[in-house]
Amino acid sequence: MIDAAPDRRRLVLGIETSCDETAAAVVDGVWRVRGAAVAVQHDLHETYGGVVPEIASRAHLERMLPVIRQALDAAGATLADLDAIAVGHRPGLIGALLVGTSAAKGLAIGLGVPLIGVDHVHAHLLSGLLVDHDAAPRTSRPLPAIGLVVSGGHTNLYEIEDPTEPRRLGRTIDDAIGEAFDKVGAMLGLPHPGGPGVERLAADGDPEALSLPVANLGRDRLDFSFSGLKTAVRYAALGAPGRDAPPLTDARRADVAASFQRAAIAALRRNLRRTIDRLPEARGLLVGGGVVANAAVRRMLAEEAERGGLDLVVPDLRWCQDNGALIAALGAPGLDADKTDALTLVPSATTRT
Repeated sequence: MIDAAPDRRRLVLGIETSCDETAAAVVDGVWRVRGAAVAVQHDLHETYGGVVPEIASRAHLERMLPVIRQALDAAGATLADLDAIAVGHRPGLIGALLVGTSAAKGLAIGLGVPLIGVDHVHAHLLSGLLVDHDAAPRTSRPLPAIGLVVSGGHTNLYEIEDPTEPRRLGRTIDDAIGEAFDKVGAMLGLPHPGGPGVERLAADGDPEALSLPVANLGRDRLDFSFSGLKTAVRYAALGAPGRDAPPLTDARRADVAASFQRAAIAALRRNLRRTIDRLPEARGLLVGGGVVANAAVRRMLAEEAERGGLDLVVPDLRWCQDNGALIAALGAPGLDADKTDALTLVPSATTRT
């Protein structure tokens, strides 16, 4: 176990605009969330069945300053109290990232404080360490650790020795698991985003009703693939070329959702188990991303962590989705280590590792 940072009162403002959440939060040096605010855009994109980048960027422009003000008000802080500005500058929709990065640069210049660029996928790994403003911080961090990010855009496995420099071991080669959940939701006539609806529907279905594939890319690989599973679900729900599917009754929809969820989680479990067996020195399992809000996923993680003797660190449900708190939390160690960025910081659509 590695000791947590000493209790500091330095405050970091985190800004997150990688996709369709405009988010900001104030976090202190021991990852207590002093105040946070998020503006979602689901109503703007529901008609299209997915996020429209141009619409998302324009909405970020409109909502950025009000969200920052809300976060500061919730923290009982002012701009003058901030010691640094952290911003998620990769990966994501490039237009959306430009809005957040530009706002962060403007604040850093105006306040004369450091700017810290944060990879928001890496930040998800540490979201389980966030605590409320009136809670005691974690006194230790279980390192070295295995990291798993499961979100709408990413399904990645990591080896973590330094939280600011995780080493990627595996990733999805096509759809991310959250993307697959959303697409299956659309096939079943559920509103966007489809993931929560699929989980609710699956609760009433038979997970063994359909035999669905779990892609195996080789015993030596820790990568994921969900496109074949998504296609199999489409054929089961809507029919294959030259073959009609059974009527998509409510019971059938529930069975399709439950069978899909079982197969998707099986893919996570297999590669996670391989990683645990491959890294016997690991002490913790750090997990983040929107799909961690799924109760069946959380149960699987608890089972595998117990099997491997690992300290499981998962975020509260409020910190599973993209948010400013996780950006500020990863920015705080950068401030402590003087790992700050120049005002030439450039947003990127892709993660570094």
